[in-house]
Amino acid sequence: MNIIVFVLPFSLLLAGLGLAGFFWTFKAGQYEDPQGDAARILTDHEADGPDDL
Repeated sequence: MNIIVFVLPFSLLLAGLGLAGFFWTFKAGQYEDPQGDAARILTDHEADGPDDL
């Protein structure tokens, strides 16, 4: 039962860090253009790559 004294604050700290990281990515604009990313996956990028030597 004493392990809860150590595990509970550690788990709350990890959850807080994860939540802070999510808000940081949201504020940085990581989720601005989800439709553009979805369309970019479907395009053929072979012409954009380096030529085979």
